[in-house]
Amino acid sequence: MIARLNPYPSHQSSGLPWVGDVPDHWDLVPNRGLVRKRKVLVGQRHSDYRLLSLTKQGVIVRDISTGKGKFSSDIGSSQEVRKGDLVFCFFDVPETPRTVGLSSHDGMITGAYTVLEMVEASKAQYFELFYRAMDDRKLLSPLYSGLRNTIPLERFMGAKTPQPPPEEMAAIVRFLNYANARLEKAIRAKQNVVLLLNEQKDAIIHRAVTRGFDVDVPLKPSGVDWLGNIPQHWKVSRIKYLLREVDERSTTGAEPLLSMRMHHGLVLFSEHFSRPPQAASLVGFKIVRPGQFVVNRMQAGNGLIFASRLTGLVSPDYAVLDPIGDANVEFLGELFRSRTVRAKFRAESKGLGTGTSGFLRLYSDRMGGIHVALPPRDEQSAIMARLDSELFGLNSTISRLEREIELLREYRTRLVADVVTGKLDVREVAARLPEESMPEEAAVGDDEFIEGDESDDVEAAA
Repeated sequence: MIARLNPYPSHQSSGLPWVGDVPDHWDLVPNRGLVRKRKVLVGQRHSDYRLLSLTKQGVIVRDISTGKGKFSSDIGSSQEVRKGDLVFCFFDVPETPRTVGLSSHDGMITGAYTVLEMVEASKAQYFELFYRAMDDRKLLSPLYSGLRNTIPLERFMGAKTPQPPPEEMAAIVRFLNYANARLEKAIRAKQNVVLLLNEQKDAIIHRAVTRGFDVDVPLKPSGVDWLGNIPQHWKVSRIKYLLREVDERSTTGAEPLLSMRMHHGLVLFSEHFSRPPQAASLVGFKIVRPGQFVVNRMQAGNGLIFASRLTGLVSPDYAVLDPIGDANVEFLGELFRSRTVRAKFRAESKGLGTGTSGFLRLYSDRMGGIHVALPPRDEQSAIMARLDSELFGLNSTISRLEREIELLREYRTRLVADVVTGKLDVREVAARLPEESMPEEAAVGDDEFIEGDESDDVEAAA
């Protein structure tokens, strides 16, 4: 299907650096002729509205019972959103996971966002597809203003958007809905395999760091209710006798910034993100050195605790700890990320904030008081060596699938951009497409919130 796409025969210059040339029969229309701003505050009527959120998957209904993300303290200042409205995030554009969404719901959203309605509703899907394509590749930088990389509304309204003829616009929307549904299905299938493989991997690791590999080893009561029985020759110790918190701060901010990621540990921020860090200055950030542990206090229960192999800076809100006990650092890391210890970390965390907007934080004294069971040092090293061998195949398969997912996403981004800007002609192909239902709900983990994002890529500059 996609292989049969051809370029248009002739083009004209759009005059827009983020678009380039467009087919010469397309119009270029200022946005003020396509959309208009709506700002209707909900005020005391907020209880009559569903709370909406702009996510990577568009505008969704927010489940406030989960307490995920941050909530406005003045919910009455939220603004009304109707089905068919466009929601834009015009501030911190390079850092924002999603800048635009077409709402399929009635509800309300925080007043920080800009709500626009289409002059002609039939053009809404193409308009969203176009600006999603520009956003995915962060091409709108010529419109940015100020330190927060904001797009002023008047500047956006004065910018032009390519407009194909109505039938052609409908063909573009039809083709991209079809192609995106199939690409999303392929991505989701691979994500589900990765999820299953990671569950298998976690089960192997959990067994290794809580029982070892000897299935016949005799057990004894640990003396700690939540630990249960442990191998007879293992010893129980409090974490405070294994790790000691340190607090070394950068005076220059010149050290490299590190980022903590769920499946990668501590990595160089610059190697994993093209955007700049959110913090204006890294002075006062905590210094971490190889062999030291870093704990995201508010995500410890989700396993965000890793030993560093790098020297660099992490958020001042993270805990940095020196190993002081007779323990293998890599073994400790896997133990702390095992499901039983993660559950204990959650149980020992204390809430901050009020109501559903509160966060759980694992304070150092409560972490230090937690008991863990450890084999002798030489057995810890032997377990880690065995794990490396047993997990090699799983890790290789997971890495390959993750790379395939990344390539599919890159291809989808390029395809959408090429179609909505007239680089590829889809009219003939779109006319032959079968009727296609919209894609199923996104896989778990694909709808990270823009406000208070808690994705697995938790970074030091957050």
